[in-house]
Amino acid sequence: MTNSVRAHSAPKIKYISMDRLAGMSNSITQNWTDQAIRCYYSNCDCNTCSIANSNYSFECQMASVVKILLNELGPPDRERIWKSIIRAS
Repeated sequence: MTNSVRAHSAPKIKYISMDRLAGMSNSITQNWTDQAIRCYYSNCDCNTCSIANSNYSFECQMASVVKILLNELGPPDRERIWKSIIRAS
């Protein structure tokens, strides 16, 4: 596979920077959602994300949300991680 093919097949993802988070909804940083847990579990690897691999036109906020959740709430509990991963399968 050539570099141009690899570059073309990678998801086109825009990330929101931490300094632009002021405009982000508070509700997504108050608890661990299933999507936030899946992002956390994958180490924020957007190549494995169903949302990143879709054709949405928004900037990905989840890696920044995960950082906030880790700072504010700590990691999600293991049972919640397991349930979120099972639902995604």
